[in-house]
Amino acid sequence: MSDPEPPNETSPALMRKQFAQAIDAGDHPLARRLAERFWRANPTTANAAATLAMLGKLPEAARGTPRSVFFLRSFTVEPAFNPLKASAAFLGLEIEARAGEFNAYVQEIIDPASALYTSEPDVIVLAVQARDLLPEIWTNFTDHTSDEVDEIIERALSSLSGWIEMIRSRTQAHLVIHGMECPAAPANDPMDGQDLRGQQAALRRFNRELVLISREHAGVHVLDYDGLVANFGRDRWHDEKKWLTMRMPVAADALTALADGWLRFLAPLSGRAAKCLVCDLDNTMWGGIIGEDGMNGIALGIEYPGAAFQQFQRAALDLYNQGVVLAICSKNNHDDGMEGIRTHPGMLLGEEHFAAVRINWQDKVTNLREIAAELNIGIDSLVFIDDNPVEREMVREMLPEVTVLDIDEHEPLGHARAVRACPLFARLNLSDDDRRRGQMYAEQRQRSELQSNVTSMEDYYRSLEMVADIGQVDDTRLARVAQLTQKTNQLNMTTRRYSEQEIAAFAADPDARVYWINVKDRFGDNGVVGVMITRAEGDTWAFDTFLMSCRVIGRTVETAMLATVTEDALAAGAKRLAGWFLPTKKNAPAQAIYEHHGFKKTEESSDGTRWELDLGTDPVEAPGWIQRNRT
Repeated sequence: MSDPEPPNETSPALMRKQFAQAIDAGDHPLARRLAERFWRANPTTANAAATLAMLGKLPEAARGTPRSVFFLRSFTVEPAFNPLKASAAFLGLEIEARAGEFNAYVQEIIDPASALYTSEPDVIVLAVQARDLLPEIWTNFTDHTSDEVDEIIERALSSLSGWIEMIRSRTQAHLVIHGMECPAAPANDPMDGQDLRGQQAALRRFNRELVLISREHAGVHVLDYDGLVANFGRDRWHDEKKWLTMRMPVAADALTALADGWLRFLAPLSGRAAKCLVCDLDNTMWGGIIGEDGMNGIALGIEYPGAAFQQFQRAALDLYNQGVVLAICSKNNHDDGMEGIRTHPGMLLGEEHFAAVRINWQDKVTNLREIAAELNIGIDSLVFIDDNPVEREMVREMLPEVTVLDIDEHEPLGHARAVRACPLFARLNLSDDDRRRGQMYAEQRQRSELQSNVTSMEDYYRSLEMVADIGQVDDTRLARVAQLTQKTNQLNMTTRRYSEQEIAAFAADPDARVYWINVKDRFGDNGVVGVMITRAEGDTWAFDTFLMSCRVIGRTVETAMLATVTEDALAAGAKRLAGWFLPTKKNAPAQAIYEHHGFKKTEESSDGTRWELDLGTDPVEAPGWIQRNRT
């Protein structure tokens, strides 16, 4: 095990020296941690270049999943590329960023042979300023009547709508569009703030309409650029001299904030989304040590510092309401910790909000492993927050897959900010299943208790009273189906990730079918938990995708899924079902699915194995304890 420097060491020169020593010693995990510490200590453009140089010395396998981003722009964006790449690297992404020609975004969108399309990016960012798209409103607002302003907005929105349709017709890349920012000093200030037809109101009306237009297209999102500027500080964001001399309006100090704004879209669009926030208790969930200070001695309430801990709990509760699972990992007496959670009047979070609880004197690395196992999620799905820098460093060293949030052990005001700023918690859409996820975990505990009290697995299956609704994808389930392809790892035969627009393309293909399955039982609704994508290839139906959420593993739902496809394939005249199993580090639970259901291995390669089922002799029969409804 590596022996890192003390976790509070922030000397850049020393960290660089330690990094070089770790590289020379071949200790690449330590080198990566040191590079991250170097970047987090001072995330400037200069340090971004140094950080990328450090990461370049690591083996290629340690550099993350490659993602290409093409920037259509009306201003100079390239100085923000290195901060973007540095921050993304520590989320497991290797970003290739490319900018189109300056202020030539319209031509590049129109020309089917432009670099925008020939480079085949994963994500397109349309970064256009209000002063360029709406100059009459940004620069000359007082020269126009209200009716003329309305016409200007409608004309610009019409152009944007046409550009979106053109992009969407030529590429399946995700599209992120900058909204328009409001000026720091409106033309008619202070009257403008009271004018419903004023300059700021016009730009905000444009942004609202842009969001509505984006919702008409799969894979199109709007970045609240005005909010990004306002959060950083309008005066601090801008550098007027750089704009006039270099067409770079963003000040050097704001470049990392701009990159972080992009990253909050790139992370979820790349499938990098955390599933669980694991929280310490003492001096993280509340102020003080409950075992020493007692219930009445901890800080948690409407006055500072207790208010800061309530802010943290509010941030965690907001994540819970967006489908992020919460867990506790605390070195404490179990009864003391639970008493605080259950009875302290300042608690915003209750026992019902936590899907897993580890309050004991066991080391936190072991506890985190147990939490991941209990929740049946990957260890890399955990985000850990703890005020103790020693605990954080141990988790970083022993469990490098876990994302660890740095917070100031002496200032709790930053706790909520750290949680809200984490890109792994960014969500671009929210399904009913997401909103109910915490409740689903509570229902799962009831199922586990039931299973421990029955005498056979068949009795258990029948006692669940499972009902499966199965249908083919439509607009209402498009986002959830795409989400499952992006997030499901364990029972996933091919682990192919698809966007909403790619799923829509499958659905429109007459030779393909996209199935979803929703499972309910006596304890509640599990939501849409499975996806199958098939394609007809002569007399064979081949699986492109076959996946199922971990929340229903071990309940024969996969058999019901295969039985449904068997029936449809036979009805269509097919003679065989076929599918590849492509192994990854995480999908071992899926390895035996095909063989267990009568498929025979027909091909083997370095990538995986191909399996076939003879529908004439070995059709899959649906389990009798699951009621299937076709929708």
